[in-house]
Amino acid sequence: MSASEALPALCFHCGLPVTTGSRFQRVVLQRPRNFCCPGCLAVADSIMESGLEDYYADRENIPASRPPEAVSHTDWNHPSVRQEFLQQENGIDSLELSLQDLHCAACVWLIEKKLQQEAGVKKAVVNLSTHRLSLAWDSQATSLGQLLQSLAAIGYRAHPYRPDAHTQQLQKENRQLLTRLAVAGFGMMQVMMYAGSLYTGHYSGIEAEYRRYLDWINLLLTTPVFFYAGWPFYRSAWRALRARRLNMDVPVTLALAGAYFASVYATLAGHGDSYYDSVTMFIFFLLTSHYLEARARQRSGDTAARLMAQLPRLATRMSADGRTQEVIAASELKPGERVLVKPGEILPADGRVLEGRSAVSEALLTGEPLPLEKNVGDTVLGGSLNSDGVLLLEVTHDSREGILGTLHRLLDRALSEKPQLASRADQLAQVFVAVVLVLALLVFLAWGWQGDWSRAFWITLSVLVATCPCALSLATPMALGCATNALAGKGFLITRGHVLETLSAATHIVFDKTGTLTEGRVRLSAQQTLRGDEQQALRLAAALEQHSEHPLARAFQHLQLADLPVVSARRHEAGAGISGRIDGREYRIGHAAFALPASEAADNDRIWLADAEGAIAAFTLEDSLRPEATEVLAALKQQGLKLWLLSGDRSAQLQTVAAQLPLDHVQGGLSPEEKRSCVQQLQEQGAVVVMVGDGVNDAPVLAQAHVSVAMASATDLAQVTADSVLLQDDLRPIAAAQKMAGRTQSIIRQNLGWALAYNLAVLPPAALGWLPPWAAALGMSLSSLLVVGNALRLR
Repeated sequence: MSASEALPALCFHCGLPVTTGSRFQRVVLQRPRNFCCPGCLAVADSIMESGLEDYYADRENIPASRPPEAVSHTDWNHPSVRQEFLQQENGIDSLELSLQDLHCAACVWLIEKKLQQEAGVKKAVVNLSTHRLSLAWDSQATSLGQLLQSLAAIGYRAHPYRPDAHTQQLQKENRQLLTRLAVAGFGMMQVMMYAGSLYTGHYSGIEAEYRRYLDWINLLLTTPVFFYAGWPFYRSAWRALRARRLNMDVPVTLALAGAYFASVYATLAGHGDSYYDSVTMFIFFLLTSHYLEARARQRSGDTAARLMAQLPRLATRMSADGRTQEVIAASELKPGERVLVKPGEILPADGRVLEGRSAVSEALLTGEPLPLEKNVGDTVLGGSLNSDGVLLLEVTHDSREGILGTLHRLLDRALSEKPQLASRADQLAQVFVAVVLVLALLVFLAWGWQGDWSRAFWITLSVLVATCPCALSLATPMALGCATNALAGKGFLITRGHVLETLSAATHIVFDKTGTLTEGRVRLSAQQTLRGDEQQALRLAAALEQHSEHPLARAFQHLQLADLPVVSARRHEAGAGISGRIDGREYRIGHAAFALPASEAADNDRIWLADAEGAIAAFTLEDSLRPEATEVLAALKQQGLKLWLLSGDRSAQLQTVAAQLPLDHVQGGLSPEEKRSCVQQLQEQGAVVVMVGDGVNDAPVLAQAHVSVAMASATDLAQVTADSVLLQDDLRPIAAAQKMAGRTQSIIRQNLGWALAYNLAVLPPAALGWLPPWAAALGMSLSSLLVVGNALRLR
């Protein structure tokens, strides 16, 4: 027989039949392989050329899917597609993708390795349980179309991740888990009933035929529990071992398999003890703790899903002349379009009121219980409820870039990131599993050496069950998930996974002034015109400030002056002011040092408008302290934190504000870079710094701080890159978050301490044979439930 005739009749890549005499062959893993078509051969060539041949060695014995049909990925480079699905941060594009045809850990390894070899890829992380790919890359180095083409070349298809589909998948998994739990519960109750008769008969006497009869009934009842209800543990252990890792399901699987098959042998042989009750009880209690954990995780994810659920499906779009109406999908609204919102309807997007007056409730978004009066010129948030009037809005952000869409992405990012504390707990659990397996082997050999191998077997099972580090693995993620969800409900949105861990260790909190400690509702209280017409000076100032996001600019924007002059060559100097050309003449507005010529001296308490000839006008602006600021800072100070105020304000108002607050250090007249330098110096002295700012001129110092907190309304949330965001203009959630961070760390320490103490305490009696397997299963499960219940207190 020739070598080609001896080859398998199935395609080595996709598993489909190969035509007799196929000429598509290649040597893979040092053996000749047949392929059914040029497509599978090309995929195999791509895998081997990338140095990823181990994929075929590591993958499970599941036929791979056929390569997808050739599709054009150039559509992904279209601007409208990029706007809908892609996010950009610091020049790096990021995208969440749902993967198809994902089977095992080997698939995860292959996809991650393949993408990480591509130029410009910064992150490629696959979540096997959710089939999601988090991808981040430099679009200047490579395009998304090229990355997806590379992914398709090794046989995987991807499509944009959609939260609603992901939520449905989580609900489906929870239903399956609940079904498995019900099967385990029913089986456990029945088996325990018959096991009770066996235990009684063991002491009072029972005939052998009745004993065998009860064992056979227990075998029939335990089998579906073992194979169906326990399947998630076996699958998890198998995937971990295939990926050359150890997780907590490895000792669980060994213990369950050993107890079940040993009991089956005892039943078939007609002698020896059976432990069907231990098997069913172990699976039931373990599934119970897993179900509670899954429910807690889903509740954390539901916070993000509820944000997007507040947006309506449809919207009434008005024509530019206001004569015609058209009902369209809310997702199709674009900035600049007009939309009509009737009483009782949900606002479909962020916008500005063009016509009408109404009370709008933002309770579902910000937690503010009372409706807010909205008039012409006011901004409104998508997801708010229009109470009583008809509003005509101009859309300022589409649904994806609006506040709700941004908050959803930020919260999803926080829940997907793994903090260092959780990573360390996972590493500890892996080490603990390895130690448990070694100890179990030593216990087995020690008891077997004494000649009683049967007793050695059951004692080893007790050791594996009793010391399973389930509680250790649950201790940290459960507490972090509950705390993140609870704080989101209080108006403090965590957008990075490390926030709670770092916040609990904070030593200093640094505040900006305008828009942070003050309300940011700056008003023009006085104007001094030095040259020209007073009204013309005001119009020049309003024209320069009309597109600025700085809180001081709002004093001029709220004047709503009509027919403002056109400004060209506008330039914003962070922390200083704005310059621009009007009718061919250069104008400046801002602090005296920026706006006025060097030869012209002036005070820093006012905002100056000037041209090349000198000062034109001076404006006095007033802002008021937030009513809760004193209370919040006092609470933070009681927690042992040092409070600093770093501001770019050069006026006397800075000292007026500082005098009303319990601050440890006040410094004004700082540029954004100087603020960053101050924080850096604190960090060099060992301080852990939290920075609270408006995100407009504070970008450098927010990035420098260990934890950054951005005010909700002081900046465009679509550009927020802070570690956390306040959902409403209220500082009180900061004090709540600081307190919650401390409680979370305390709960985590309690959970870890209990888990370690329990496992160390239960090991000696289990190794000495004093703890039967059923008692070990009960103790381990109760330990996990205790950890879950303790973490749920954070809600």
